[in-house]
Amino acid sequence: MNTLIKTAFFGALIIGMGVIFSSTGCRKKKDTTALIYVLDANNQRVAGAQVVLKGESTVPNSPPVVLFDTTLSDGSGIASFNFNDVYQLGQAGVAVLNIEAKKDALAGEAIIKIEQEEENEETVFIQ
Repeated sequence: MNTLIKTAFFGALIIGMGVIFSSTGCRKKKDTTALIYVLDANNQRVAGAQVVLKGESTVPNSPPVVLFDTTLSDGSGIASFNFNDVYQLGQAGVAVLNIEAKKDALAGEAIIKIEQEEENEETVFIQ
């Protein structure tokens, strides 16, 4: 009978630990996004500008890590990017990316640091 009590106790303990770990160990990942504001020399937002985000590995002699995404700025002069597929839970930081924006003969560059689970924002001026 003593063995039966020990077995039941350890079984209940294992189930209890499983419930605790499963309820606190998993959390839903928040969105990791970037909003790029495209402005002209007069600080007016520019709609329809092509915005390119690109990054490369900065570690010498490492395998090439290339991140490239492009979109057009909307009617409010905002280009939005989603990095949910790039960021994984537990990862420290996401990327530092070069921004290139152009529309017709106007062009500009900037840099953005993408932080995990945040709405990252940067402005690029095209002239």
